[in-house]
Amino acid sequence: MNSTPPESLSVAAQRSRSFILDLTRSALRRRRIRLWAAALLVVVGVLGLHAAMPRWNYLADLGIDLAPTTVLLVFLAALCCEYMDSSLGMGYGTTLTPVLLAAGFEPLQIVPAVLFSECLSGISAGLLHHRDGNMDLIRDPRVRKTVLWLSTLSMIGVVAAVTVALHISKFWLTTGIGSIILLMGVIILMTIRRQLTYRPKHLIAVGAVAAFNKGLSGGGYGPLVTAGQVVSGISGKQAVGITSLAEGLTCFVGLVAYLLMHRHFAWSLAAPLTLGALFSVPIATLTVRRMPENLVRGAVGGVTLLLGALTLLKLMLR
Repeated sequence: MNSTPPESLSVAAQRSRSFILDLTRSALRRRRIRLWAAALLVVVGVLGLHAAMPRWNYLADLGIDLAPTTVLLVFLAALCCEYMDSSLGMGYGTTLTPVLLAAGFEPLQIVPAVLFSECLSGISAGLLHHRDGNMDLIRDPRVRKTVLWLSTLSMIGVVAAVTVALHISKFWLTTGIGSIILLMGVIILMTIRRQLTYRPKHLIAVGAVAAFNKGLSGGGYGPLVTAGQVVSGISGKQAVGITSLAEGLTCFVGLVAYLLMHRHFAWSLAAPLTLGALFSVPIATLTVRRMPENLVRGAVGGVTLLLGALTLLKLMLR
């Protein structure tokens, strides 16, 4: 009579536990999506009802003096822009700031509000990227080192930018940054099916340029940092998560510095921005998890290429 070897029983048990764990995680993700959709409908419904009934002035009690329709539109804009940022590692500040300027908000209102919302949403997205398995902050030393390098470089970027900006033409600076972003997009698309070797030196160089750009203009951080990580050998999913976390920490430092210097904070704008940005995070990290790695790299490369081209085109049309 043949008996099953103990090794086979052990492998079967491991497979069974893994299968059950996958089913449990899948059920939890579906539950997260349902709860997210229900909560979003409630918030949009309440804001929409307030826009239709402006005399129901509960927003004023929260210190928000914007028109109800404006609050709803700001919420939705932040939701869409942060979804793109948390799922591709770029696009929140770069896209949202011009929209808010066009809507009539002042730069001194926009900058601290965007920094505040991006600080909370970036850190939240980074932690959820870790929880959903897009990156591993605990067990992967490359991820920890990359977050540390990028955060450190970004924190000193403001000081470097202010010092150097006095001696460099904005035209040539913008040309250089746009060209680098464009080149990163080309490299990513050309190497989309290749396994790149991790090169910390390349990452540090790109991080330094991105930090300077962030400190000088307040935008353009995500395209350079996310694309630079992919070119330096970091997987697309890890790059998106790392960028979210590093940018969240960077925005915290920028917000503190801004408040110490200006001591003014537009809560009326910051509140709907932050709410919309945070709402996008749970679904954005799941989007990254479900996307195949080559698709993530292709999306990052394509968006990076587009942003680089638009940067140069905008410069030429001036």
